[in-house]
Amino acid sequence: MNEQQQAIDDFLLYLAQEKRMSPHTVNNYQRDLKQFATYCGQLALPVWSLLKSSHIRQFISQLHRQGLASRSIQRSLSAMRSFYRYLIREGLADNNPAQAVQAPKGEKRLPSTLDVDQMSGLLDGTSQDTMIGCRDRAMMELFYSSGLRLAELAALDLRDVDFGSQLVHVLGKGNKQRIVPVGTQAIRALQSWLSQRDELGFFEQSALFLTKQGKRLGVRSIQKRLNYWGKKQGISDKVHPHRLRHAFASHMLEASGDLRAVQELLGHADISTTQIYTHVDFQHLAKVYDEAHPRAKKK
Repeated sequence: MNEQQQAIDDFLLYLAQEKRMSPHTVNNYQRDLKQFATYCGQLALPVWSLLKSSHIRQFISQLHRQGLASRSIQRSLSAMRSFYRYLIREGLADNNPAQAVQAPKGEKRLPSTLDVDQMSGLLDGTSQDTMIGCRDRAMMELFYSSGLRLAELAALDLRDVDFGSQLVHVLGKGNKQRIVPVGTQAIRALQSWLSQRDELGFFEQSALFLTKQGKRLGVRSIQKRLNYWGKKQGISDKVHPHRLRHAFASHMLEASGDLRAVQELLGHADISTTQIYTHVDFQHLAKVYDEAHPRAKKK
């Protein structure tokens, strides 16, 4: 066994026995470092201390060209950084060449969303016959109508909704305030909920959404209620507040194409955050093209 492999074996033993890492993590590190050692062998670098950051970058570029996912490359880099920290501790290396190397950024995925028909089915299928159903319908209508974050909706007070102007005053991330329109359907659902709320006699409570006991509804409870209605409607994947916010953003962008307006409505500080939704447009355009262009139709 050569010195390089011996150092890897000692490191893996250290992870398992001293660091008490799980067998799964140790196996992943073993696989990553074995691949790295093979690469070093190809470069005729028999001693770990001879490696420079440029060698690590070349290795990472090779993994990227081979199509390895960004997350897997991140894990491989993490293994190398940990390994070199161990080597420095053991006096087998003077520096950590992997420390400053960054993995390629992964492609941003479009958040899981619901199409217009699914959203209509979810909202229209939420019964308003009970106090809870009435409240939940109002919450979901507001999520979808105005693209609110979970914490933003949970923090709303009665005074934050302007029914006359159909606006909601929102306190967003970083204590930044914004004013967002509220659709007619959401206004109606909120008015129905307030009628139920008044019948229960919760006149002294400032929170917009309350429990049966008259306390402000918490974020966990809101998540559970949305998941309940999603299951009841037979919607695949979990229905959670972010899916409704994503549906709002996707459907608004699809219909308007106005990225700046959607950015303002969502309360994004940086438009690059909103741009994750832009490829919805291209999906829609591609579908229209395939169905309409005479040279695109399949025979």
